[in-house]
Parts: sequence; C-alpha cells; structure tokens
Amino acid sequence: MRSSWLRSHLAALRALLVLTVLTGVLYPLAIWAVAQLPGLHDKADGSLIKAANGSTVGSRIIGQSFTDKDGNPLKQYFQSRPSTAGDGYDPTATAASNLGPESIVDTLPVPGAKDDEGNPDEGDQSLLTQVCTRSKDIGELEGVDGSRPFCAKSGVGAVLSVFGSRDAKGVVTRPTRVVSVNEACPAAPFITAYRGVAVECAKPGEDYAEGQIVPIRGGAPAKPEVPSDAVTASGSGLDPAISTAYARLQAPRVATARGIAEDKVLDLIDKYTTGRSLGFMGEPSVNVVELNLDLDRAAPYKS
Repeated sequence: MRSSWLRSHLAALRALLVLTVLTGVLYPLAIWAVAQLPGLHDKADGSLIKAANGSTVGSRIIGQSFTDKDGNPLKQYFQSRPSTAGDGYDPTATAASNLGPESIVDTLPVPGAKDDEGNPDEGDQSLLTQVCTRSKDIGELEGVDGSRPFCAKSGVGAVLSVFGSRDAKGVVTRPTRVVSVNEACPAAPFITAYRGVAVECAKPGEDYAEGQIVPIRGGAPAKPEVPSDAVTASGSGLDPAISTAYARLQAPRVATARGIAEDKVLDLIDKYTTGRSLGFMGEPSVNVVELNLDLDRAAPYKS
C-alpha cells in the first residue's frame, strides 16, 4: 500500500517538474527567441518610439494626450481623439464608455448633493452631450463651425421631454408641458417653444422620464466640419491615430503656433499617413504621436 502510494506521488512530481520546464521555461524562451527575429523585434518590444536623444517617448500603437496640467489642448500639437481609458490613454485601464446611440438624456448634477464617498455630485453626461460638447470645443479651438445635428449651441444634446395626451401608439398629440432635459435651470432653453408650448429648463433631481423624449435636429449641416473621430472615443481608448480629415483641420492652428508654413505641416501629415489595412479595410489614418515628435524635430515650438 505504502509503496504504491509513494510511486504514484513520485510520478506526479516528475510530471510536474517536466511540464514546468517545458511550459514555464523552454516554451517562453522559444517564443522570446522567435520575437527577436528581424521584422518582429520592434513589435515584440512594444513598438517603442525614441526621441533624438535616445529616450523612449511612447509607442506607435498607444496614443497620448497633448494637453496642459489642466487638460487644455496645447496649440502647438496635434490633438488625439478622445479617450475613456482611465484619465486618458491609460493602458492599465483600457475601456470604452459602453454608451450607445440611445444615450441622449443627461443626469444633471444636484447642487449640494454628494456621492457615497462625500464627493460633490457631478451628474452623468449622455453620449450625445459628450459629442456635442467636444464638437463645440473643437470648433472654437480650430476656428470652424462646431455645430452638429441634435446639438444645442450651448454644447449639450438638444432633447425635449414632452408631456400631454397620447395616441394609441404612445405619441404625444397635444403637448401641455415641454422640458429641455439637458439644460439645467436657470439656463435658457435652446428653443423657446415646441408646438405652441413654452419650453422650460430642467430642474436637477426632477424625473422627466414620463414625458416623450424628442431629439431636435436643429439647423446644423448634415456633414459637420468637425469629423466624427474627433468627438468619439475608440473602443480601447488607446487609438494612436486620427483621420486625415481631423489632422488637416488642425494643420492651420499648429502651423500658426509654431510659426511655420502650413504646407510644411501638411507634408508631415502626408508622411505619417497610413493607408487602409490590406488595401480595403478601414480608412487612411495619421499617427499623432509620431507626427508630433517629428514636428518637435523639424520646427521646435518657441513659447
């Protein structure tokens, strides 16, 4: 009995040692060796980008924010697309907002209210308001029209909650009360009246879910001047690239800030533009980190 028990445990121990060597030592070493082959070494080491002095300044596959300590965009740099990964482009917190096209109503902050940790209530912006706010801010930064369909001029989603009698399909036929749900009092609503009823501002903490939610398109152009990738975050929150349209929108500002010709900036955009994957997937894009690094080499910023 004892001899049989000992033999079985020794066999298990030998199997453990053999598998540990194979899967814990030899296999990782083999993979590492393959990764050092020409053409694979750079990608295996993280696609790192180095400055002229040899220091590592980033990765070709992970974006960065080019803002000051208060989060304001630095005018001498091209701006990346928004990121919801941590405080922005945090590889340890890669994530999307998980908000979809039906996210159009904000949760307004209640003055004086605090969360479970004692922090002031900041409310919760809908995806629509996030897009509207970003588009308005970028329009002001780049000197273009930042308006978008279904966005109020104030930079929030243009959405109404309409109360009144409804038909069999649940559509309000005779409005009796209308509230601009994303504009907290005492703000003036983006429109004064809807179907003959005066529009009210929203009171934080009040529930308007019983009304019919109605987005208002407004008079913004069907094709906004601010590209969509400038106002939406990628699924990972780490996307290092922007569209050529967004890069070219920023070119005049960057050229002015650095005191160089716009054509020189456009040439650098073309240099760091990559085509569609496999020739047909996706759209051409511009690597922002590499572009900004080359800008610092070619035309150092003088504050």
